[in-house]
This record gives sequence, C-alpha cells and structure tokens, in this order.
Amino acid sequence: MTSDALMNNYGTRKITLTKGQGCWVWDDQGKRYLDAISGIAVCGLGHAHPAVAKAIADQAATLTHCSNLYNIPDQEALAEKLRELSGLDKMFFCNSGAEANEAAIKLARLFGHSKGIAEPTIIVLENAFHGRTMATLTATGNRKVQAGFEPLVSGFVRAPYNDLKSLQNIAKNNRNVVAVLMEPIQGEGGIRTPAADYLPGLRQLCDEQNWLLMLDEIQTGNGRTGKYFNYQHFGILPDVVTTAKGLGNGMPIGACLTGPKASELMQPGSHGSTFGGNPLACAAALATVNVIIEQQLCDKAATMGDYLKQQLAENLAQNSDVLEVRGQGLMLAIEMKQPCAELVDKAAAKGLLINVTAQSVIRLLPPLTISHKEADQLVQILGELLTQE
Repeated sequence: MTSDALMNNYGTRKITLTKGQGCWVWDDQGKRYLDAISGIAVCGLGHAHPAVAKAIADQAATLTHCSNLYNIPDQEALAEKLRELSGLDKMFFCNSGAEANEAAIKLARLFGHSKGIAEPTIIVLENAFHGRTMATLTATGNRKVQAGFEPLVSGFVRAPYNDLKSLQNIAKNNRNVVAVLMEPIQGEGGIRTPAADYLPGLRQLCDEQNWLLMLDEIQTGNGRTGKYFNYQHFGILPDVVTTAKGLGNGMPIGACLTGPKASELMQPGSHGSTFGGNPLACAAALATVNVIIEQQLCDKAATMGDYLKQQLAENLAQNSDVLEVRGQGLMLAIEMKQPCAELVDKAAAKGLLINVTAQSVIRLLPPLTISHKEADQLVQILGELLTQE
C-alpha cells in the first residue's frame, strides 16, 4: 500500500499492476507475470480481451447508466442467454457475488414465509465462503471472516461438508429449514470437491423436504470447471444459482438465477439495486458470455485443466511436501503439508502470480484461454519453486 488515504483492510500490497494482455500482466517496473489467479477467477477470457474492451467502449460512448426504472436491452439479452445456458427461468442482476448471495438468502426467507414458517433457516456448510456482507459472512464457515462483526445474523445452521447424513439428521430435528446454500467446489476453503453422489443426493433430499437447493457458483460458474455451471456435471437442476466473478471478465456484475420454485417470490419493491444490471456491466457480460460459448472455452477449461493437473502431479510426484494435486477444470489446488503463504511472494519473484488459501493450499485459477505453452511455463515455475522449499 502506497497511500495512507486507503483503509488497510487488504494489508501491504507489494506489486502495482499497470497493464494486462491475455494470460500476462505487467507491473509499474515493466516486469511481466504469468497470471495464474486471473483476478481470483474473474478474467476468464484473460486481460484486455478485444471483444469485451470493444463492448465496454461502445457502451460507454452511448449510455453508461439509466437505473432499473427503464428497460435495458442488453440486460434482457443477457438474461435470455443465461436462461438458455442454465436451464433456469429468471434472473436478478446485481454488482457482486456477495449481493447475489444476499438475494438468494432473501429468496429463501420469502420461500419459508410462504410456507408459514416464521423463522426460516438455511443450512450452510463448514469452511464455506459466501461473501462479506452481514448475512453472507454469517453463512460463511470461517471464524476469521466473522470475528469482530458479532452479533451475526440469525437463521443459519451449519453442517459438515460432503456429509449427506448430517443434513438428513438436521431434517429430522429442525422443521424451520427451508433451503441449503453451498458451493459445488469450496474455493476459499481449499478447492474442496465433494463425492460424485453428493450433489445428486442433495437434490433428492431437498425435493423430499421441499427445500430450495441454492448453489453458490460465484467462482465455479462461467466455464471455470469445464461446464458453464458446475452442477451441469451432475445432471441436476438447482432452484437458485448465484454467479459473478467471471461473468463480466472484470466488469463488476453478479446474478441470481431462479427455477420455478423461486422465480415468483420476488415482487415489485421486494428487492433492487441502483447499479445492478446497468447497460455498461451488461454489455461487458454479454460479450464475455458470447466469447465463452463461441470459442468453446468450457471444453477448453476441461481439457487444459486435465492437462495441468496431470503435469503438476507428475512434476511434483517426488516432492514429499506436496500432499495432493486436485480440482476440476481450471480450478486447481496443490495442497502442501505446511502453511505456505510465503510462496505467493516467492512465485511473484519468478514471474508467476498465485494465491494461497486455507493456509496451505496453492490455488490456481488461470484464464480459460491459457495455452499449452503457458501451462508448461506455469508447471515449470511451480516445480522449481517447490523443489527449492
């Protein structure tokens, strides 16, 4: 941090980035970095993608904002596109993943009240991350995120991740439950993936109990794991899906998507956002979604993810400090035996941007456009870095 005019909630930041192109970024000293975090799963098309840049420039030259008092053509076009891609019915647009999750939480409460439940309760999971608003940090399963912000919001009950039996026990003992909110893959929690039968089993349980199945696809959506949404790997359809991050390739936009059980819960005046779904954000998102589909980047994420995971596993097989290489698509993790936050700076010194989450997990979220050559460079740098440890 170079200015004391900024709050210090992000701590010391040692690199000042000034330019990006594809999978690469440059700092103010002219040093180039391979970006293997892409703004924390945001720039799925890479940096300065020409289609998105043109869409933003063209829209900025005509109409940036008009509010939701008026029809917004690109908002409607984006909603239709997401309906086609998701199999869900209706969309609410906002500015971030946390706001999308807030909308989902409000939907769950409306759903509960519609059933005559005075204190609707949402099941959330251990080690989850859903945002930093008061409701979403309560839903988050991380005491470090919650500390200092008590009293937290009521209406949540927590269960272990990847444990259907625990949810079945809650169903027997808590008649106020109306929904389950969970990440198909836990991102901040360390790129944790559930058993193959977990999401289908959860869908069945929600049907049996008349609960909403609400999936937080803020990080897993928009092609990141090899399908447009992660739930599409399992042949199920949720009741509510939230997404953001990669939806606008860097332009702030989030969305809450609903199926039949939740689509009519919101009525005029029940929820809104001044900036949500504005012309500029929707132009960027529409361009982003079109590129993902036209260039078949979901398939590429699956192929390149398999390639990267295999190369990393082979390269690090003899490293006794590495516990596991895991993940799906281009949402990958290397779990180390010990906390390894210092690797972020060491990797940057070698020209690679990574992230460490859950203290000991190297998180890799490169752009969906990464090439084999760039993937090989990533593996080489990480191999050298971890060999030195």
